[in-house]
Amino acid sequence: MTHLIEKKIYQRALAAYLGLACGDALGATLEFLSPQQIRQRYGVHREICGGGWLNLQAGQVTDDTQMCLAIGQAIIARQGWDIKAIADHFLAWMQTDPPDIGNTVRRGINRYRDTGELFSLPLPDAAGNGACMRNLPVAIFSLFQPDRLAEYSLQQSHITHNHPLSDAAVLSFGRITQALILGRDMMVVNAEISALISAHPQFEFKPYPGKASAYIVETVQTVLHCFLNTSSFEDCLIATVNQGGDADTTGALAGMLAGAHYGLAAIPERWLQALDQQVVREITAQTRELLVLGQSS
Repeated sequence: MTHLIEKKIYQRALAAYLGLACGDALGATLEFLSPQQIRQRYGVHREICGGGWLNLQAGQVTDDTQMCLAIGQAIIARQGWDIKAIADHFLAWMQTDPPDIGNTVRRGINRYRDTGELFSLPLPDAAGNGACMRNLPVAIFSLFQPDRLAEYSLQQSHITHNHPLSDAAVLSFGRITQALILGRDMMVVNAEISALISAHPQFEFKPYPGKASAYIVETVQTVLHCFLNTSSFEDCLIATVNQGGDADTTGALAGMLAGAHYGLAAIPERWLQALDQQVVREITAQTRELLVLGQSS
């Protein structure tokens, strides 16, 4: 690869990771609100300002970004893939008493803590979005060896979420994100979306059902609808989070896709400045290290 191509790939990967954090911080303000409640309180919500039910500081991120960082930290600390190290990092993160942690995530980490069992059994109530929201470091790390994406993605997912719909979404979003980071044509993305819906018709989003809960089907529908029906990074994230519901996670996933697609220059500077700058520094360092490790391992 030439230096120019490497730089473009790094910038798109970084844009995906920073985009995820921006969407998380932007959407957290609106979590659990309905679109009507959002309109009454904010009109159109456009700024990273904190607040919300978690009473966050402006620029503070939630479990979406924090769990991504935990996966990235584990890969870098071990200089490669080690699923036990990832579980250990999840446990250490949970023990910091984070402002938000999903019930399925907590249950899975508690099981690991109490029994040492890395993977959950398949469970009918594990079709949430908590595995999909944190898989970006895996997509970046396996970018140059995409045959590893499925194995690594499902391993990290099954620590907490073991469900066919969760698995399908994690893998599909992983492949889409990798295609966008590599600069592939949108035809590749659309083909991946069509394959997901063909295999699991529940994910069909045309016409858009208008729900944005933590149920993985509704999360995917909202993110794909907004991503495909907007034409800029900012418009994509604003459209997504103003659907309310699990807005930090839909915002994070939309930011991941839109960042990879539109690139670093498309992320509004005011949003990057509003983010917790320690998070920005850690994301920037992790992105480069994950790409280098993935290329050499």
